[in-house]
Order: sequence, then structure tokens, then C-alpha cells
Amino acid sequence: MTVRAAWLLTGPPNGQTRTDTRLAPLGTMAPDGELTTRDGVIAGGVPLMATGAGAMQVQLGVGRALVQGTTAQGAYPVVVTAPETLTVTDGDAQNPRVDSLVLRVRDGLFDPTAPGQTTVSVELLVGTPAPSPTEPTLPPATLRLWSITVPAGASAGTGGLNWASALADRRRFTSAYGGIIPRGWGSSFSGSYDGQYRDVDGTLERWNATAARWETYRPPLAVESSTAGFSVASGYTLNTYSARRNLAAGLCSFLVEVTRKGAQLDVAAAGNINDEVLGTLPSGWRPALDAELSVSDGFGEGTARLSTAGAITLRTWSGNGALRNDRNIRTSGTFILG
Repeated sequence: MTVRAAWLLTGPPNGQTRTDTRLAPLGTMAPDGELTTRDGVIAGGVPLMATGAGAMQVQLGVGRALVQGTTAQGAYPVVVTAPETLTVTDGDAQNPRVDSLVLRVRDGLFDPTAPGQTTVSVELLVGTPAPSPTEPTLPPATLRLWSITVPAGASAGTGGLNWASALADRRRFTSAYGGIIPRGWGSSFSGSYDGQYRDVDGTLERWNATAARWETYRPPLAVESSTAGFSVASGYTLNTYSARRNLAAGLCSFLVEVTRKGAQLDVAAAGNINDEVLGTLPSGWRPALDAELSVSDGFGEGTARLSTAGAITLRTWSGNGALRNDRNIRTSGTFILG
């Protein structure tokens, strides 16, 4: 037996075997409602892959899936343990059609169209020929895996199907409860609960139940604030220091204000002064590269260099030819953390 289901009276007279239970995907899967489960393929390798096996034959590879029945009957864990080969019916004489390769569960306890049956199988549902054909409607407890376009007049005698263009992937994926649902066909589905996640071409999305939409997930920013650790230079008094760093983004911003206690600092006509250190940022809050800062005391302004060692060095000044010793000197900046 190569197609097996758990929770279905199949197989030997005693019903579901221990092997069925080991192979079929059991456990609480992603919900689709209060009592229903999101059906779909279980990711891992290339599960339930379809390939051409002859002019008019298709082969379905091994894999696992979940097939949802009615609300009353629940979902069936299914496993295909060996490749299954099926023959596609010859094409209509006039119009193309679209067939569906499916996993189908027949449970006569719930399905009046299958009285006395308790089977699971891989099947080809034959579509209706038409100038613009559509996929066949699925019966109860059926999961569509692949669609096969059958051109008018197609047969083994006319060369069969071009499998490269005939097959269309219809596998949608599911996962365990709380898991991230992989990208698959039909990715426009709505979420089932607030905080559900899915992967869309490498982008993680979270279902916002209040807004009823998928939103790109952005992890909380690791932001820290500090008002301690600034080492003020001799000859200055620290008035204010505050800093914030975002470790996820690798950025830091700070504000510092000091008051000069020493003698007045004379400034050359060109605005140059002897380099003078105002203080040093603490380790872990320093830039990856030297940065230039603007400095002001409310009357004059200048520039300072912030080094990778955290030192803030006053370098130029413009303001009445002197930097007085009773003014509050303020500077701030934002930089990439080292």
C-alpha cells in the first residue's frame, strides 16, 4: 500500500496500522477555523512532485499532506510512500481541457457519495473540454496538487503531452500550529488567527487580524538609552549627557553639554584653536569611523572631531575671537556603531 491515511479505516482488517501512524503527519496543524485545519502539502525535500512518465502518463512522487474534509469529519493526514503513475485520458477532438492531479479521501461515514468506502488515493480528475477550459471542481476531502493542460487531440499516437508546459504546480503548503507557512500556490489566502506567519519569497509576513491583512514583519528594535558613562575632560563640567543606540540597525545618537572652567580660549582669525578634548563616550557607544560634529555655545559655533576611541575634540571656533569660560558648549551626532 503506497498511499496511506491516518484516522481512516484503511488497510488490514484492523484498520490504521502503526506504520500508518508513524508515517502520516500527526499533531495539531495550522488551523483554518475553529474546527478545521489548513490542508496542504508538508514541506521537506520536493514533496509530491509531478513529472512526465510517458507520452500520456504522469508520476507523482512521495510526500506527505493533510486533506481537510467537512467540518464534522475533520482532516486526514496522508502519506505517499512510493511514486504513483497515472494515465491521462486522450484529449478531446475539438477543445482543450484541464485535469487535476489530486489526493482524495473517501470516507463513507461522512460522504454520502461514497457509501461503504474508506479509501485514500492519488487520482486524476478529468476536466470539461472548452475553448477556455477551467480546472474541475473538487469533490469533498480532496486536495489539488497539480493541473495538467490536455490540448485537443492529444494522445500517445500524436506525441503525447509536452510535460514542460502541461504541468502547473497547485501545491499549497501547510505547517504545524505556530509554524511559518512556506510559499506555495495560492499565496493570497487570508490568515486564520492574529499573529500567524507566512513566508513570501523570503519576506516574513504576519497576519493582523484587526486590519484583516498580511503585514511585513519587522522585529522589535533593540534600542537602549543611557545617561551614564561619559568621561568629561579636565577643565570642563558635565551638564547633560544622553545617548540611544539601536543594536539591530547599528546606529547610535548622543547629546552632550559641558561648561568650560578654565581660562578663556583665544581663537585665531582663521578660526583655528589648539585641539582640546571635551570628553569621551563610553565603550560600546563609539563610532566605526571618525566623525565631524557641530558645536555651539549659543553665541559662537565650531567643529569637533569624534574619534573611534570616543574622544570629542574641539578643533575650530568662530565667535568674537574667543571661547569664554562661562558658556555651555553643546554638541550632538548620529553615527554607525563601531
